[in-house]
Amino acid sequence: MNSEHYQVVIVGAGLVGVAAALALGRQGLRVALIERQAPALPDDAWDTRIYAISPASQRFLERLGAWQRMDAGRIQPVFRMDVAGDTSGMVRLDAYQAGVSHLAAIIESGRLQHALWQAIEADGNVALHYPATIESLAGRGAFTRLTLTDGKVLEADLIVGADGAASRIREWAGLASTLTPYGQSGVVANFECGRPHRGTAFQWFFEGDIMAWLPLPGNRMSMVWSTGTEHADEWVAQEATTLAEKIQAAGHDRLGALHLLTPAAAFPLRLIRVEAAVAPGVALIGDAAHGVHPLAGQGVNLGFGDAEVLAEVLAQHRRASCGDLRVLQAYARQRAEPVQRMQALTHGLHHLFADERAAWLRNAGMSVIDRLPPLKAALVREAMS
Repeated sequence: MNSEHYQVVIVGAGLVGVAAALALGRQGLRVALIERQAPALPDDAWDTRIYAISPASQRFLERLGAWQRMDAGRIQPVFRMDVAGDTSGMVRLDAYQAGVSHLAAIIESGRLQHALWQAIEADGNVALHYPATIESLAGRGAFTRLTLTDGKVLEADLIVGADGAASRIREWAGLASTLTPYGQSGVVANFECGRPHRGTAFQWFFEGDIMAWLPLPGNRMSMVWSTGTEHADEWVAQEATTLAEKIQAAGHDRLGALHLLTPAAAFPLRLIRVEAAVAPGVALIGDAAHGVHPLAGQGVNLGFGDAEVLAEVLAQHRRASCGDLRVLQAYARQRAEPVQRMQALTHGLHHLFADERAAWLRNAGMSVIDRLPPLKAALVREAMS
């Protein structure tokens, strides 16, 4: 059977996979994107999958032409973040004091996915294969042959695994990973609020749990509560009014009476470390390459950073094959430090706030940070990068 040859085949069309395909297609590379199912069209309901997009990621998405396709009425800038410890500790991060326009932008996953898909279809630079699944992968000299279940055969100099935490591409390439469960789940739900949030995000650390309220447009907010898995199951099973009342009380009534907009859902929390993100003819991006605790909201931003750097590196080495290990190692080196730094930060904070013996240390530390504007400005710049 005849095959189609591509310089890059990306497996997985989530947010990071589509962004990578767009960026690589803009570099003039011959790119194909494989996805199991067609993207869903967003409706008027509020998506429980919410992301805090950093300004750096926003600029990347703007360059791809995706951000401009978002409904501005469904984007909420974060101007301030109030973080409270389990006793007296508190840190306030303020965009105005740090000399920036905003700390992050809160968006719904489905709407950003739709905007990215619109952008890639409008570009026409990427061959889209969906719905499609891979029947087999086989290395063949300088390229990989992918056979799809519909009988199509694709050949690629480089396979990019953007297929999530349980990546088939990572497993096929023999790239070892270590999964560390936190024994917790993230409970997510959206609420209508009795009082305006004024673009403020809130985060509380208490009794080993972490609760965040992320502002949504209008008097609405999205909650993420990281808690023990059994406790999370109890939250999800709560009747709507009871859940809203308990969340309102846990947040010290900061936004007044709460009304549940979307049913609560839960997902497991885990740390994923990958020994190497590349191999000859293979590169991993997004959740296939790393997993972090959601307390800093940086997972998807790390993925967009992967996509951007991979496109830049391949553009800088146009004379080499996209699957050349030396080229791919340049990508891996650039991404290693920011990924390791974020994993160390989130993993360390998780354990610090889970340890009851460290209560004095963590709350005193937060109070010290709050009294040092230069340090707070540095934290803002780190979160925005």
